[in-house]
Amino acid sequence: MARNRMLDRGAMAFLVVLVAVGVAVPLLNLMFPPTSPFHVPTYLVALFGKYVCYGLLALSIDLIWGYAGILSLGHGAFFALGGYAMGMYLMRQIGTRGVYADPILPDFMVFLNWPELPIYWYFFDHFWYAAIMVMLVPGTLAFVFGWFAFRSRVTGVYLSIITQALTYALLLGFFRNDFGFGGNNGLTDFKDILGFNVQAQETRAALFAASCAALAVGFVICRALVTSKFGKILVAIRDAEARTRFLGYRAEAYKVFVFTLSACMAGVAGALYVPQVGIINPSEFSPANSIEAVIWVAVGGRGTLTGAVIGAVLVNYAKTTFTTGMLAPYWLFVLGGMFIAVTLLLPRGIVGTWQYLAERRRQAGAAGAAPIPPPSQPASRAAE
Repeated sequence: MARNRMLDRGAMAFLVVLVAVGVAVPLLNLMFPPTSPFHVPTYLVALFGKYVCYGLLALSIDLIWGYAGILSLGHGAFFALGGYAMGMYLMRQIGTRGVYADPILPDFMVFLNWPELPIYWYFFDHFWYAAIMVMLVPGTLAFVFGWFAFRSRVTGVYLSIITQALTYALLLGFFRNDFGFGGNNGLTDFKDILGFNVQAQETRAALFAASCAALAVGFVICRALVTSKFGKILVAIRDAEARTRFLGYRAEAYKVFVFTLSACMAGVAGALYVPQVGIINPSEFSPANSIEAVIWVAVGGRGTLTGAVIGAVLVNYAKTTFTTGMLAPYWLFVLGGMFIAVTLLLPRGIVGTWQYLAERRRQAGAAGAAPIPPPSQPASRAAE
């Protein structure tokens, strides 16, 4: 019965570790001097924060792929849209400190001779408005896309191709200088966030803690969904959509809802990612980024939630290691080999395989502990 609870032992352990990391890393960065062996350098705080944002993105993909069977190869688009919404707010905070010292127009608009601020940039000087746009823009796009795609019963590889085409179309659009988002260079040279220097040590630590908090909230929301009746219907849609429709459930409504929620989570991940890396440009829309995010989920374990986060952290740690020094040219080979090895040797992923083996051991232990019933007496002995 414990496995039916919203937070079982594994989920609780994951949350405890996440909260501990979210508290310990900022404290070790701020409270200990750089000469101390316990000090966590600021650059590592930013790097770990980026990993946590990737973990939230992977969690959003696992929610739709692992439980609803929706394989999106364009989820990086929602991540990038959330990042651009936050980047627009950060650009409006620069003011006269930019290269051209224009109090209203960002530097790239002055350079391109824009006469005035476009209407879709209005109100982005307010954090609350940017925070709403971080979820509203990706969520609206996902809702509209899902409404047409799922009502038309587009599934499988066709849906994956359409999502990839969507993110590629956005990539081409954001590359244009007349689109109003900085073209190829994107948005960068950020100064402040909520009045605090975005490069300051304390701000970096706060952003890391906020990323961990967002991941924890996203994880709890996902667990609440997948352990409820709603989650059981999602799994039924994943395994037998036609039969689920026959039972009277509107599969498209469930898929639209979970797809929209997943996009909002990806948008939040992108918004937290941008101030920590200091830039957002059209390369974030690259279909390769979305495919790589799917690999994170596959490596960690599709349909496990915790596995998606662990896979994102492990693969990106490997990427950081292999893209420095002499190993840099071989990273794509390592990534491809990792995906092939997991597919052939660990089809359930790291966490999925661990859970499977633990369940097998539990069942074997329960069978071994069961009392052996006494043999029945022969009929002839019973008659005596």
